[in-house]
Amino acid sequence: MKTIIAKEFADQPQFAPVKGILQACVHCGFCTATCPTYLLLGDERDSPRGRIYMMKAMFEGEPVTQETRHHLDRCLTCRSCETTCPSGVEYGHLVDLGRVVAEQKAPRPIAQKLVRWSLRQVLPYRARFGPMLKLGQLFRPVLPQVLKQHIPLSVPKLLAVKSNHKRIMLSLPGCAQASAAPNTDIAAAQVLNKLNITLKVLQKSGCCGAVNHHLNAHEKALNQARHNIDLIWPELQAGAEALVITASGCGAALQEYGYMLRDDPTYANKAAQVSKAAKDIVEILGAEDLAPVKQSLTNARLSQAASLGKVAVHCPCTQQHAMKLPYKVKALLDGLGIETALTTNDHLCCGSAGTYSLLQPKLSHELRTQKLKDLTIDNPQLIVTANIGCQLHLGGAEDVPVKHWLELLADQ
Repeated sequence: MKTIIAKEFADQPQFAPVKGILQACVHCGFCTATCPTYLLLGDERDSPRGRIYMMKAMFEGEPVTQETRHHLDRCLTCRSCETTCPSGVEYGHLVDLGRVVAEQKAPRPIAQKLVRWSLRQVLPYRARFGPMLKLGQLFRPVLPQVLKQHIPLSVPKLLAVKSNHKRIMLSLPGCAQASAAPNTDIAAAQVLNKLNITLKVLQKSGCCGAVNHHLNAHEKALNQARHNIDLIWPELQAGAEALVITASGCGAALQEYGYMLRDDPTYANKAAQVSKAAKDIVEILGAEDLAPVKQSLTNARLSQAASLGKVAVHCPCTQQHAMKLPYKVKALLDGLGIETALTTNDHLCCGSAGTYSLLQPKLSHELRTQKLKDLTIDNPQLIVTANIGCQLHLGGAEDVPVKHWLELLADQ
């Protein structure tokens, strides 16, 4: 497709990939069959193909309206279209840049700006998010349902482990997960300890940058990436084997560091190595002998009066479309003897998508309702997932309990 990028964009290095991405799209429409918003709304402007048409016009210098920004906002960035696309269109990179331009050319109302600014001041910071969550949990019983569904119940913590094995892997505490679901990383440390691996937590690390990046504060996201690289790099040089990912949303962002900082002469090489080292824990466990974990599960079952029952496995978009690890969790759990339930439409987004559930509540809730139907066709007793955002979003419906899948392997 002939594409002539306007000079104002052609002269800026950050927009260099735009032309190639646009030209890769042949407008076949295969993406529309797996786009959650198009399937829900039936509007071509809310499909990847329609959004690409709008972005092409925008990058060629045509006027940008609030309508353009509105349809780009409604994209989940689930990247299901990338998995479907036969031409390999890097839609995620394109829409990230398109949103920046749309927001510049068609400024948001003050109220929208304030909400987005507020989210960026709280969500990426553990020291701010944690106390606010505790306050919300305190008043949760008297809050209206619209607020209550965004506040997870406090749960008893698992037993933390201390280990000093020769094999060391790294962990970032993250933002929301450290307060909202602390058992996830405790479970990860327990499981790795059974495999004689120490999980070293880099407490001074910050947000992976995903929140700022997806809210168009790209420079802030890059600075957060640089901060984390400065902490991770010396550990990798000292022999740490991997950066363990327990939240696939963060994992998708960490694996993008190499791309995000590709033009930074100081950080480009380090960023690429950090991205390479960032691995979802299901990928790490898949390469290990899990006999000790399986034996531990067997012993636990023998000591319990009731079995776990069927477990529905939800594969987050970031894990299956961004990290390219579809069905890995289900296969691992099956191999460990855990009975997994039948599910359908696994490729479709649950509607969480980072801050999407807060900024697009109507669409998000409709997608969640459909996802819960798809996950519960086999009447599971529990739903497990691999991303904190999905865990909180699906759990907010209070239909079936939702946990991180690692908790199934932990010592209770």
